[in-house]
This record gives sequence, structure tokens and C-alpha cells, in this order.
Amino acid sequence: MAEIIVVTSGKGGVGKTTSSASLACGLAKAGKKTAVIDFDVGLRNLDLIMGCERRVVYDFVNVVNGEASLKQALIKDKRFDNLHVLAASQTRDKDALTKEGVEKVLKDLADEGFDFIVCDSPAGIEKGAFLAMYFADRAVVVVNPEVSSVRDSDRILGLLASKTQKAEKGERVKEHLLLTRYSPKRVEAGDMLSIADVQEILGLEVVGVIPESPEVLQSSNAGVPVILDEVSPAGQAYTDAVARILGEERPMRFTTVEKKGFFSKMFGG
Repeated sequence: MAEIIVVTSGKGGVGKTTSSASLACGLAKAGKKTAVIDFDVGLRNLDLIMGCERRVVYDFVNVVNGEASLKQALIKDKRFDNLHVLAASQTRDKDALTKEGVEKVLKDLADEGFDFIVCDSPAGIEKGAFLAMYFADRAVVVVNPEVSSVRDSDRILGLLASKTQKAEKGERVKEHLLLTRYSPKRVEAGDMLSIADVQEILGLEVVGVIPESPEVLQSSNAGVPVILDEVSPAGQAYTDAVARILGEERPMRFTTVEKKGFFSKMFGG
């Protein structure tokens, strides 16, 4: 059975698509057959971050409407044979997706032997976001450590608890908190919410803390998910998050201010 993971948030611009791309790459790197789907109809971005924008011939809406087969629309990643991308349509309206159409695509992917299906949700609570979360087994809620992002995510948690297929059966979607753009220095200065603050407000288990890092933007612009940059703290933090999703225990890194040693202080290192 394929496990369906929705990557969601209440607010736009928090790093959802970056996170979807890195989580999908990490799962594939761990040997799991993985598909990642862009649900943001009209604002296609996932293919850019995955570096396959020139290879999009058919998209998610074409498959839902029966204008192309799933095999025609799935783009095989050049780095991992077991990773496939299903791009969103840039030209259609958000109403082009239907519950029945999405369900069929997810079922067909499961029948193809996929272990994980990562759904990159649009921000907010409109139709695309609702459909991205409706069939989810698990949700990764992406939050920046700031009040407006946390407050908007609280609304998403309400929808996950009431408007999903699992909720209709009296079950719960397994929820995780992924904190992005985290800066221990700014937390220490009182300019940013701490991990404990966000956890207390949302009541969620933290699956990863991604530090604020210039490599995230550089990787996205290059069409290489940042998880593949094994030197960058952000890449390492996403690798840790994937390991936790797969049931491994790992300590949280990059969450405290690095104390300078004596020589660093002396020589400005």
C-alpha cells in the first residue's frame, strides 16, 4: 500500500514546495519508490525545483481529464530511477481537479507499486489544498517560526481533523510539524518563536527543523532539491527529517547558537 503524505501550510511562501521536493528525494534516496505531485494548479513550481521543467509534456489535469495516461505524464527523475514527478497545469483553473479524478490517480500510483506519494499542496484552504489533504495518511505541516504562519497552520490542523477521508472514518491523519527558516540567533534575541513555543501552540511532534540558509534558494534556482547538498545544514536537516518519517530516531541539529571557541573569538573566526 502506498502511503500518501501531504505537505501543507496555512500561509504561502513558507517553503512547502522546497520541502516536498527534498522529502521526495530523500525517500527515493532511502530506496523507496516515490511520486511527488504538484497540486498547485495555475502556479506550477515543483517541476522547477526538481529541475525537470523542460520535460513536462502532460500534467496532472491532463491525467484527471483522461487526456493523457499516468505513464505519459509521470516524469522520471534523472538522479533517482525510483522517483517520479507529476507536474501541475499552468493554464487551467483550480476547479479542474475533482475528488474522483484525484482518487483515481492516487489509486493508479499505488497499483504501480509506489511506496510513497508526496502531495505538494497549495497554501490556504481552497479546493486544491482540500484535495491534496483529503486522501492523506500523513501530513507534514510546514511552518515558519512567526505568529502569522503558526496561526494560519492552526486552521489547517482543524481541516486535517475534520475534512479528510480518515476523519470521515473516525480516524486521524498522522501530523508532523516541519519548522523552516529557523534561526537560533533570532530566537535568542527574541525576534522569532522558539521550537517549544510553536510546539506548545500547535501541539504537534516536530519531524524536522530546517535552518535559515542561503543554500535553499541557490538549490531551488539550480533545480536541485537542497537535500542533495550534503554539506549544507539545510540539506542535512531535511535528511534527518526523512529518517524520522521512516521511523528512525535522530537528535535535532542546528537548533542552538553555536558557541565560539577561544581562538575563534581571538581571531574573528
